[in-house]
Amino acid sequence: MIKAALFDLDGVVFDTEPQYTKFWNEEGKHYFPDEPDFAYKIKGRTLVEIFDLYFQDFKADQPKLVEHIAEFESHMSFEYVPGFPEFVSELRKMGLRIAIVTSSDLSKMQKVYQAHPEFRPLVDKVLTAEDFSKSKPDPDCYLKGVESFGLYPEDCVGFEDSFNGLKAVRAADMLTIGLATTNSEESIRRYSDFVIKDYTNWKAEIGQLFGL
Repeated sequence: MIKAALFDLDGVVFDTEPQYTKFWNEEGKHYFPDEPDFAYKIKGRTLVEIFDLYFQDFKADQPKLVEHIAEFESHMSFEYVPGFPEFVSELRKMGLRIAIVTSSDLSKMQKVYQAHPEFRPLVDKVLTAEDFSKSKPDPDCYLKGVESFGLYPEDCVGFEDSFNGLKAVRAADMLTIGLATTNSEESIRRYSDFVIKDYTNWKAEIGQLFGL
């Protein structure tokens, strides 16, 4: 019996990944011209980890990048992945706990709350980059989410879209559902127990997981 559902944010709750892909690919062209897929390499990682892993040689530019990211995020469009609010509302009616597990920081979440005042009451917990010591694909963030509910991994299901995120859910020994919003169904299938495009047909696609 599934008792809790844990969701990544970008590409899982909000259809924002195409915007981030464009942003980071543009940065990648400037800093790493020999790496055309830079945006995909850093998906699921916190900004601190991105800087630690890739921008050690550009420390002087890091404050400028932080400002650039903040400006970019202030103009982002936060459109729900189709069916998400209705899906989560149904799960809560069934008694499931809901958590957001995201590599985004608190500043980003404030922008989300401003754009969607109804979002915060939809979920029980929001865990952000400030809550984790390790980033995806390490399972630390999902394990903390499970522990915050006093549950075990086998009691929970995780929803992710990126390769790093899916690997993190798998490494946490949770049931893994992949969203084909950022990558193709074929490419994420081997990291997922189930794959869905969005939440509009969830009862037919994964309803059995929730006893339907």
